[in-house]
Amino acid sequence: MPSRYLTPDDLVAMFDLPSVETVYQWRRKRTGPRGFRVGRHLRYDPADVQAWVESLREGAAA
Repeated sequence: MPSRYLTPDDLVAMFDLPSVETVYQWRRKRTGPRGFRVGRHLRYDPADVQAWVESLREGAAA
C-alpha cells in the first residue's frame, strides 16, 4: 500500500475497476472503504482500504 492518501483513481487502478463511478457508487451505498473529503477532493487512508479488504476476506470465509 502507498504511504500517501489515495484518490478514487488510485482505487480504480488497484482493484481494476471499470470506472471511477464504481468508487462513487460504493460511497453512496456505503459499501466501500471509508473515505473523507479534503475540500472538494475525496481521499482514502490506505489503512482504511486495507481494513475494508480484510473485512471482505473475512466475510467470504464465513
